[in-house]
Amino acid sequence: MYARSSAAPEIEEAAKLFNHASRIVAFTGAGISTPSGIPDFRSPESGIWENEDPMTVASIFGFRRDPQAFYRWMRPLAKLMRNAKPNAAHFALWHLEALGKLDSIITQNIDMLHSEAGNSRIYELHGHLREATCVECYKVYPGKEIMDRFIKTGDLPRCDCHRQGVLKPNVILFGEQLPYEALQHAKNAIRRCDLLLIIGSSLEVAPASDLPLLAKRSGAKVVMINLHKTDFDRIADVLIRGDVAEVLPAIVEQVEN
Repeated sequence: MYARSSAAPEIEEAAKLFNHASRIVAFTGAGISTPSGIPDFRSPESGIWENEDPMTVASIFGFRRDPQAFYRWMRPLAKLMRNAKPNAAHFALWHLEALGKLDSIITQNIDMLHSEAGNSRIYELHGHLREATCVECYKVYPGKEIMDRFIKTGDLPRCDCHRQGVLKPNVILFGEQLPYEALQHAKNAIRRCDLLLIIGSSLEVAPASDLPLLAKRSGAKVVMINLHKTDFDRIADVLIRGDVAEVLPAIVEQVEN
């Protein structure tokens, strides 16, 4: 039980806020998926950007210039995502929804683990890997088939149109706007919530990073579970440093139906 750790008072305080809340929104970043074996982007030594320039391999400008560089960088990450399974933190959010407490999840992740865990209302601000789109004719392909073939062969995925356009996964690269509909739904959910749960996000990428301030201005309480410091720690009503796969289930265990 996590109750024996030094974070036990914060866990109990978070559970009280959960119990008093009627409409909880979860905002998740890469840190919720690291226990599933998917590395985050900015942690020293283990972060995805540690040895890569994101503007070279993961920007829309870089993709148009050299899609092979993007796919070369993406291949090991795609393998990890294909094999990853939801962890205890993902299932804790599903449980919170089943209790009628969780309104929705706003996520920066593209791994689709929230869907696999069973949550029903998810706003994917940075897109997903369910589909890929031809950059020439805009034909949409099922993402799993495309990525499985690419992981196996390493060949650049191309469309069957006469231009044989490169297929781009339906993820948001640097230099692209966030999906309008998902962002508006996310903002509306934030304005309505009475508790925002922030999990595993560095909160360094705008406009998604503006959402915690919107929640605070709307009167919501904020519970934050992160391993590392962020510039927004000061707005948290409860701040917990710890493994989200241990901390979040410990909190949800104390939530009343």
